Amino acid sequence: MDIEIKVPSLGESETEATLISWLKQEGDAVALDDVLAEIESDKITMEITALDAGVLKRILKPVESTVEPGEVVAIIDSNMQAETGKKAAASTTAQPAVVKEKEAPVKQKKTVDKPEPAAKAAEPVVPAEEALATKTAISSERSEQRVAMSGLRRRIATRLKQAQNTAAMLTTFNEVNLQAVTDLRSRYGAAFQDQHGVKLGFMSFFVRAVCQGLIKYPALNACIEGDDIVYHNYVDVGIAVGTDKGLVVPVLRDAHLLELADIEKGIADLALRARNGGLMPDDLKGGTFSITNGGIYGSMLSTPILNPPQSGILGMHTIQQRPVAENGAVVIRPMMYLALSYDHRLIDGSDAVRFLVTVKETLEYPGSLTLAL
Repeated sequence: MDIEIKVPSLGESETEATLISWLKQEGDAVALDDVLAEIESDKITMEITALDAGVLKRILKPVESTVEPGEVVAIIDSNMQAETGKKAAASTTAQPAVVKEKEAPVKQKKTVDKPEPAAKAAEPVVPAEEALATKTAISSERSEQRVAMSGLRRRIATRLKQAQNTAAMLTTFNEVNLQAVTDLRSRYGAAFQDQHGVKLGFMSFFVRAVCQGLIKYPALNACIEGDDIVYHNYVDVGIAVGTDKGLVVPVLRDAHLLELADIEKGIADLALRARNGGLMPDDLKGGTFSITNGGIYGSMLSTPILNPPQSGILGMHTIQQRPVAENGAVVIRPMMYLALSYDHRLIDGSDAVRFLVTVKETLEYPGSLTLAL
């Protein structure tokens, strides 16, 4: 029986992807859930897997092809035994028309030893950043290299320019004394990890503080659609994650309902899958507000760009031990600069400043946040 292997759904607003590699060749035996190919959309890299065991009878789309959701890219013959291999595949080229259709699911990407690509397929597309890093070395000989921009990088460029062209972006700054959060982590960190199986980081405190601010100032959690303002009674926080292919912003759903442990677990899962290529299209949909942490790269101060159609994004930065005035004395404290970029079409400056002050005060006096020990 012939099984059509189709391109799965790519998620919200995406209509095409690039087929970047075949991990099986025509005539290869395939087992249930074997990874057949990889595709790259504008947002993430996904795997196409086999729903039935059999032999890969025919590859219909070569590497570098543009494919659409639902498009047939290969055919598996489920009647052929695995051990028949390529010889059996060749003998079945005149089989009757397709009698069964199945769409291959999107699976979380796993680290696998990749076999040689199909004979008819070209080498996988190398993203611009990787190509430059591996092929262009600084030397005394002058040269240039032109490489294709990856789909993800094109998408990033489009969205960032869209944000600049559409929103009336403005950024306001403040600084936060993280001594109280640092003391909580030092005192309860070990017990927290023993009970919840996850490390108590800074990000969960920031997510909770942002949720406090968004509840008080809902315009920061809203967006503009045409001539309407859409207010949300929930908080879905986008967490910016840097990967070797570019920046992605997976979404932590219903963050306002989560305790610190659930936030830490959710962020750890999203970050791991983002870096391993295991994000699903739904992981990137929506989001009502975003957080980006340039501090992990050493950034002291920056002006984050909005993630359309959201109206606000909080930029975190590196924590530095700095002298500050406290109760009339100069003391050394772990300080961080905060940057809130917002859409001035929707959000007044006074609300933006007060929102950022709420985030600051929540972090400096985190008594309202529970560790759920």
